[in-house]
Amino acid sequence: MNEFDSPSSRDSEADAAGRKRIARDWFIELRDLLCSEFESIEAALVGGPNASLAPGKFERKAWKRDGGGGGETSIMRGRVFEKVGVNVSTVFGAFDRKFQGAIPGTESSPQFWASGISVVAHMCSPLVPAVHMNTRHIVTARSWFGGGSDLTPMVKNKQDSRDFHKAMERACDAHGADYYERFSKWCDDYFYLPHRAEARGVGGIFFDNLENDWREDFLFTKDVGLAFLEAFPKIVRRNFLKDWTEAQREEQLIKRGRYVEFNLLYDRGTQFGLKTGGNVDAILMSLPPVAKWP
Repeated sequence: MNEFDSPSSRDSEADAAGRKRIARDWFIELRDLLCSEFESIEAALVGGPNASLAPGKFERKAWKRDGGGGGETSIMRGRVFEKVGVNVSTVFGAFDRKFQGAIPGTESSPQFWASGISVVAHMCSPLVPAVHMNTRHIVTARSWFGGGSDLTPMVKNKQDSRDFHKAMERACDAHGADYYERFSKWCDDYFYLPHRAEARGVGGIFFDNLENDWREDFLFTKDVGLAFLEAFPKIVRRNFLKDWTEAQREEQLIKRGRYVEFNLLYDRGTQFGLKTGGNVDAILMSLPPVAKWP
């Protein structure tokens, strides 16, 4: 029996601490798996316009939050990944009064604990889609999981979109018969730019405030991360050696501008991080290295 599902101590402080540790440790483990896989892709490049460049390596930097906790950024700029960040953090403390009521479980107390992983990749080739993945565990007077992953092609590719969605659908189907239908629609609704009346990309899944059974919710969140680890590297490897044109690069840079608009105007994670005193560079890691507006 695992420490987080013992019926005799389900609501004890020790059990709550154990659940937090399990979630935090998984996010760190997934970070290491993703960084290793992405570096192996960098090393595998044997052709194309960037083949003469040295393979990228992740640079890690720890940071501390004044109110409690901290995290570690892992950033790589390479010949396949123009910029990719795989960040983890665990922060705790008290919300500012202006932000307090917006988070479930903070009506009577501003105290919170949050841990998670955030991944954003912007690729050198416009034929390889940008991607985002985030999963998190938040504890206030309530306890829940949230996150998801979405794909943003610069040039449309039906096979990439289909394979990505299938991976997310398998993760959802293993835990809830209606999860994929609910969470894929939620993703479409969430990653949308109302001022342009267009989607950010081709979707994926998005979920929040998942607080059914802790163990089951954790395992689902873990499977979302594993589905991403399975699906995205295959998409990268399939496309990164294909020839592309300057017109496609131009299209990529303009599409990145849309990415910037969404993340700065609408993204919940960006707002949460900035309003809880997070590391600004880590929070804005999601922004592309180069973008353009027509």
